[in-house]
Amino acid sequence: MAALAAGAVPVLAFPAPGLASLAWVALVPGLLLMQRAPGAREAAVRGWWFGAGFILTTMYWLIPSVGPALPVLAVLFGTLQAGVGLAVHRLLHPPLTARRAMLALVVVPAVWLTTEYARSWHALGGPWALLGATQWQHPTVLALASAGGIWLVSAAVVAVNTGVLIVLTATGWRPRALAALATVVVLAAGPLLFALRTAPARTGAVTVALVQPGIVDDPQARFEASAEATAALGGRPVDLIVWGESSTTADLDRDPAALARLRRLAADTGAGILAGEDARKADGRISKDAVLVSPTGIVDRYRKIRLVPFGEYIPLRPVLGWIAGVSRAAGENRAPGTAFRLLPATDRGGGPLPVGALICFESAFPDMSRTAARDGARVLVYQSSTSTFQHTWAPEQHVSLAAIRAAETGRPAVQAALTGVSAAFDAQGRELARLGTDRTGALTVRLPLTAPTTLTWYDRVGDVVPAAALLVTAGSVVALWRDRARRANRPDRADRAGRAGGVGDTDGTGGAGGQPSVPAG
Repeated sequence: MAALAAGAVPVLAFPAPGLASLAWVALVPGLLLMQRAPGAREAAVRGWWFGAGFILTTMYWLIPSVGPALPVLAVLFGTLQAGVGLAVHRLLHPPLTARRAMLALVVVPAVWLTTEYARSWHALGGPWALLGATQWQHPTVLALASAGGIWLVSAAVVAVNTGVLIVLTATGWRPRALAALATVVVLAAGPLLFALRTAPARTGAVTVALVQPGIVDDPQARFEASAEATAALGGRPVDLIVWGESSTTADLDRDPAALARLRRLAADTGAGILAGEDARKADGRISKDAVLVSPTGIVDRYRKIRLVPFGEYIPLRPVLGWIAGVSRAAGENRAPGTAFRLLPATDRGGGPLPVGALICFESAFPDMSRTAARDGARVLVYQSSTSTFQHTWAPEQHVSLAAIRAAETGRPAVQAALTGVSAAFDAQGRELARLGTDRTGALTVRLPLTAPTTLTWYDRVGDVVPAAALLVTAGSVVALWRDRARRANRPDRADRAGRAGGVGDTDGTGGAGGQPSVPAG
């Protein structure tokens, strides 16, 4: 139970509690429990329950969507953290040496990052509640994201937590000094990179309006509320108007009246409108599309690729379909798109303004925004609807992801949410404007643009950080396996030594209290 409760502590560093500085020490209670476990197996179990507690509390707001499946999912995903418990125990159990402290500062963050990367696979749910996301309001720390994505921020946070644990528990001055030095270096890395790097070069600006109608259950009334907020923009110099996800349930290809209304609004405001279409299409299936409309009609559309598990489809529906009967899980599976594509918007002067339009949950995926940046997007646009989770931490958690994607890609990013939070961020992840969940209307913001050819290090190299973490984790597994095999032969040597009149470790652990022996270093 202590490990389960310790898993809830890091959640306070995420929105909405927003105690971001807590993230740098929030893992210490859980890591301490793993370190002091009586054996490796117990340490792995504690890591498992720590992970379950983390998932359960971070995503508690999913209960309306998945119902009783959430505790089951928390326990399943918690197994990924068992490796963290094993790594902490193996490297940091007393007496701690400088050599093992140095290894822990590399291996523990790598194993943690491996678990984050594994559960970020779309088939397993997607990358929500990555530890680095706690730093979304700190552009100096997010400078690390421009170099290695959110993964590098997560690794830095875990490394500092590991260093703090070593400083607090080591008895020798060498491991404590090494950990203290490493902690200071990691803490300084983001601000130092922020200060030394060249900020993304600005080349012009555009004005974007984010339309937030509020909680309107009736689909037609929701469309009308968005239309009224858009009409009020008439006379303002707006380049692009963004509606939220599911702002219309009309198939604009087959509903001439709804399309005509959008065309008139685009003509009256002089701006293209990016509507969120959640409609049954001619093939009989429902899909979610971002549809760009100009005074002349539909310019282009992008269909959502990565759907929300349980919210928009139920994995293994023949087996898990019963969940829809006890929760708000999807009654039928939405149809996913097949490929990402930029939408060819233009500014008021007719100049090109390619937009990377992604829908709701897709803001959680670093690779999608990176693809948009590499394809030449000038602005990242996220359409969202979190009305089901209106009075939870979900809206704040969601909007924070746009700041991280902006910092990763060096592109300004906006999010238009039906019920909030709608917000805009510059190319370094700094918030420019926001419309909270308690407000409605249109938020107008001037976005500084970066050069179309601007690419951050992360844009160029991609997910090298998690790839390196996977290699370190794999190497650690091999080393552990070899060590276990070597120690398995020690009882035979001890028996031979005993028969020869020597003294041996007949339990095969090589140390007092059942702890495995470790070479000094």
